[in-house]
Amino acid sequence: MVAQICTVAFEGAEARRVDVQVQVVNAGKQTFSIVGLADKAVAESRERVRAAFAALGLHLPGKRITINLAPADLPKEGAHYDLPIALGLLAAINAIPADSIEGYFAIGELSLDGTITRVPGALPAAVLANSQEQGLICPEPNGAEAAWAGDLPLLAPQNLVQLMNHFKGTQILTRPEPGDLQDAVRPLDLKDVRGQETAKRALEVAAAGGHNLLMVGPPGSGKSMLAARLPGLLPPLSAKELLDVSMVHSVAGLLERGELSRNRPYRSPHHSASMAAMVGGGMKAKPGEASLAHRGVLFLDELPEFTAQVLDSLRQPLETGEITVARANAHISYPARFQLIAAMNPCRCGTAGADGIACRRGERCAADYQARVSGPFMDRIDIQIDVPAVTPADLALPPSKEGTAEVAARVAMARTIQMDRNGGVSNAELSQDRLDIVAEPDNEGRKLLIQAAEALGLTARGYHRVLRVARTLADLSGSENIHRLHIAESLSQRRARKGLVSGNQRSGQIGTNASRTPRNPYYSP
Repeated sequence: MVAQICTVAFEGAEARRVDVQVQVVNAGKQTFSIVGLADKAVAESRERVRAAFAALGLHLPGKRITINLAPADLPKEGAHYDLPIALGLLAAINAIPADSIEGYFAIGELSLDGTITRVPGALPAAVLANSQEQGLICPEPNGAEAAWAGDLPLLAPQNLVQLMNHFKGTQILTRPEPGDLQDAVRPLDLKDVRGQETAKRALEVAAAGGHNLLMVGPPGSGKSMLAARLPGLLPPLSAKELLDVSMVHSVAGLLERGELSRNRPYRSPHHSASMAAMVGGGMKAKPGEASLAHRGVLFLDELPEFTAQVLDSLRQPLETGEITVARANAHISYPARFQLIAAMNPCRCGTAGADGIACRRGERCAADYQARVSGPFMDRIDIQIDVPAVTPADLALPPSKEGTAEVAARVAMARTIQMDRNGGVSNAELSQDRLDIVAEPDNEGRKLLIQAAEALGLTARGYHRVLRVARTLADLSGSENIHRLHIAESLSQRRARKGLVSGNQRSGQIGTNASRTPRNPYYSP
């Protein structure tokens, strides 16, 4: 007899159908084999299933047992195959009605006592089952997570005994309810940051258009404080974005008790992170920090301290919003549409360009330190600003009248304008064709941009990123057209590539921090 039930294999954040076919025959010697390109964890399922059956007082028949995982050329990884293999065996030996498992997908790991334990990926599995008009059997801890997929038939037993009794009609398992949708966490307030008005303005522009941002300044100037306040400026996740983010987090096993949140992800990996930790991969490909920050913020503090290999591995996702992990037998893709926020000191000493302080090693220190970050990587960062040291006069200032709530309202207005005009995407995500249409500056603005591009050595990518930021500035001001003022402010927020210098020496900032504005030869409002 051949019994069959469905389960899933994961390719990135997506689930693919796998048919578990169980055959028990008298021919040949007593064996228990699993075929279908299974990894070590799947091959060990036979021992967990054997022990779980023994705990229930069941014994495997002394026959030839073959488990086929189809399609055979699709790699199978993980312990979630335990439950479908066990259910197929129970049906094959008539311990449960064979037709009771028809129309179900199943995922779950078995303990030796028959308990069904939590596994990652319940949400993508439920979404696939629902799309194929089938139900899902999953562990009880995954029930609230799977319930978010829709009105599909859903069983979430604690152990095999409950599941067998349900199929025999002696116990009824109720459908689990979706987990909580967490309320928005009260954001950190921009009022806590004294001075740094230029940096606050850049943060607002970055939030409004979804632009990447680099802050360069000495230690203690408030770079990390500013980055931590960016999520409070961003609009909550839309329904589609929430599903995309939750699918990635489900595969990574980060959805506790099935709770979802409309807060945008905020990931801040340490600079010792490996390339596999950043972009995903490893022995069993898992999403990395870049994918876990999908539709949210990826904050890289101490940017030059990351290895060059790790930083350059982010160049592709910064352009495409996707990461592809190549393997000999498969290519796995994860979504990675994140907003990059980076911070760095102007030099290794941290004092280059600070008012009244000279770097001990001179200009060479700043040049060598900043050269750790490649030019192509820097070219992908839309806004690059200096964050000067906070002075005692800045600290003595009263809190700003504008806080996170006021700035977030302007950001929400600008985002609404963009979504309506751009077809649901931010200015940072606009295609090149669409950008040429919506970001055409007036004559004065075009002249200024061409002149500045030649003087500052802007690449073609840098040229268009200036236009993207200018489009956001126009949206914030409520202007339908891009004027010279918007181009000038956009240029003032981008570092020149010619003649690398650092700190206030480059921007010409003087006076108190509260009143400092970048000095740019092309910025004359």
